[in-house]
Amino acid sequence: MKLKVIIHEAEEGGYWAEVPSIPGCATQGETFDELLRNIYEAVEGCLSIDMKDITITEKDKVLEIAV
Repeated sequence: MKLKVIIHEAEEGGYWAEVPSIPGCATQGETFDELLRNIYEAVEGCLSIDMKDITITEKDKVLEIAV
């Protein structure tokens, strides 16, 4: 899966980024390298869900896929 990320220079220094295809997914970093590391964590966090909040019956199946 490829996602477009918009990177902004922060007024106070450093950078911040947003992922338009995932509403609310944003992060920041003091350096560009730190920002890149944080982007991956932010996307993973925005796309992960807590399975304990979902009701699953015996007839249901849970699959994990990579795209």
